Amino acid sequence: MCLSMPARIVSIDGDIAQVSIGGAIFSAGLQMVENAKPGDYVLLHAGFAIQILSEEEADETLKILRELDESE
Repeated sequence: MCLSMPARIVSIDGDIAQVSIGGAIFSAGLQMVENAKPGDYVLLHAGFAIQILSEEEADETLKILRELDESE
């Protein structure tokens, strides 16, 4: 199963962003999205941002993932 996670861009250096997921920081390639900026939410998959999300979309997805985790 493949899973993409919403992540918030903390900083950008060239085409690599530092993104935060639950307080953990990861590197993410930005080659597949245009006009991403710090503060934006992106869908992170296999180390690459594949889509820019609204904050509402990111929050809803994270809420669903937390609920799934709590149901186990």
